[in-house]
Amino acid sequence: MEPTEIKMYSDYKSPFAYLAFDPAFALEQRYNVRIRWIPFQLRIKGKGERSVYSEHKARYSYLDARRWAQPRGLVIRGPLKVYDTRPALIGGLFANREGRLLDYSRKAYELFFRREFEADQPDAVAALVESLGLSAAAYRDYLAGAGARDYDRVQEEAAADNIFGVPIFIFEKEPFWGHDRIPVLEEKLTAAGLRRLDR
Repeated sequence: MEPTEIKMYSDYKSPFAYLAFDPAFALEQRYNVRIRWIPFQLRIKGKGERSVYSEHKARYSYLDARRWAQPRGLVIRGPLKVYDTRPALIGGLFANREGRLLDYSRKAYELFFRREFEADQPDAVAALVESLGLSAAAYRDYLAGAGARDYDRVQEEAAADNIFGVPIFIFEKEPFWGHDRIPVLEEKLTAAGLRRLDR
């Protein structure tokens, strides 16, 4: 039986998308499912544009993300500016096309949350792509052409799926928002008879 598709909407500037990434792909080992990674650009206001309550929420969110990250050995440092991650997200589409999505995304998340990766800079993305043995020139061509079209197409898909944040999983048209909803998603997958009997 062909694996059932689960969509995962994601953005490299989201600490919670980072926390969800590996556990989501681990589902493929335990269930007859295929995770389809889809980039979705979070729209975040910068300092001075948010209310004091939103500032409190932002600080708490990073505190909470670090609580979840620490037992896994992940470093999460809040970014010093608001990033337009479109170049990095198109880099993810490029890496996926080349069969290297997992390697690229793990490195993009790790470096971004160590404040060592400028996810809004095509040159930085090209360097990351090249560090994986992929062609920086091919990424630049993709960014300027087919990648921009692919990115716009999946943003339209996100709008049709009513996506408002990340990570959001879509299974049989039902959304699950947040890395901590993966256990709830697993319950749905088990109830649907998708658990692999050999695992």
